[in-house]
Amino acid sequence: MKAVHFGAGNIGRGFVGLLLHEAGYEIVFADVNAELIDALAAATEYKVHEVGEVSGTRVVDNFRAINSATDVDRLVAEIATADIVTTAVGPRILKFVAPAIAAGLQLRDGDLAPLAVMACENAIGATDLLAEEVRSVLESSGVPSAGAKAVFANTAVDRIVPAQDPRAGIDVTVETFYEWVVESRPFGEKAPVIPGVTFVDDLGPYIERKLFTVNTGHATIAYLGFTQGATTIADAIAIESVRAGAEKALAETSTALISKHGLDPEMMRAYRAKILERFANPHLRDEVRRVGREPLRKLGRHERFIGPAAELAESGTTPAALLAAVAAVLRFDVPDDSQSVELQAMLQERSADELVADITGIESAHPLFTPLVETFRSVQAAE
Repeated sequence: MKAVHFGAGNIGRGFVGLLLHEAGYEIVFADVNAELIDALAAATEYKVHEVGEVSGTRVVDNFRAINSATDVDRLVAEIATADIVTTAVGPRILKFVAPAIAAGLQLRDGDLAPLAVMACENAIGATDLLAEEVRSVLESSGVPSAGAKAVFANTAVDRIVPAQDPRAGIDVTVETFYEWVVESRPFGEKAPVIPGVTFVDDLGPYIERKLFTVNTGHATIAYLGFTQGATTIADAIAIESVRAGAEKALAETSTALISKHGLDPEMMRAYRAKILERFANPHLRDEVRRVGREPLRKLGRHERFIGPAAELAESGTTPAALLAAVAAVLRFDVPDDSQSVELQAMLQERSADELVADITGIESAHPLFTPLVETFRSVQAAE
């Protein structure tokens, strides 16, 4: 069995690659980072260090590495004979991955089982986005029928993988907890066997539960912690006001999730507690600046703050804690993050009304619009 994985970074090696390896797949890592690919190509194994209350080390071998920028023909040939293709590259990069997958499908023997394609990204419907890009390439190439040689399934993934020690090489340090949930319906009765993966009929609640609890909580602690001068997530959550702000924000997101998906309130309470416990893990040196990077993306319409806040506003509730978190996002002033620099310039040059519409996608008629404008204006007035 063979899996091609796009994105040989820390998540690719320390999470997706690890589980595929333990499921018995030979892994072909594909990445544009020449230095990383060369290091993987020169190695016979790497280690994944899991840290937490019970720590341990797992060894990954039986892998190869391809530079997806310079060795496209070889990559396409690998995809043509693979069983699984996964990604961990970021939603915006999926369109650059699609042509290689489309080319691989065109070369794929029709007698092989359909290629299982799963985008393991922090985004709702990431695999749908990838599928759309692949089908667009196939249509423009005049062979749309090749799309039938693949099955595309959305996923929800969760594992904290902090920035790594530069001396670690290709080894990776991760938290012990992980969750990889995949929608089962696209596969019918022939879902791939990957121990550690949970297949479910309806992925929607799992994706939003993760995005609006783990991602919202992680980012809230990062931004509130940044305003308090904290360096790491563990340091930030130890600050009483930061933890309280995160708890209130997650209580609000839980309210939205319970209302929308009918989730059990006690289950959500326990889930929130577990998430906060994970963030406090002293063995993970996860910096607030890393977690807070790309603030403009995180203020998107269906992202971790605006998505649940909008649903609460639509139900007549003012999401005060989420708005406080948004205010902290607007104060994220980090010169080496391009989106932070852009955001700070926008706050100086444009009106709050324009910024809310352009950055968050919330229109003036929406009940969240006015509270958001007030939040933006309060930050601008304080500058």
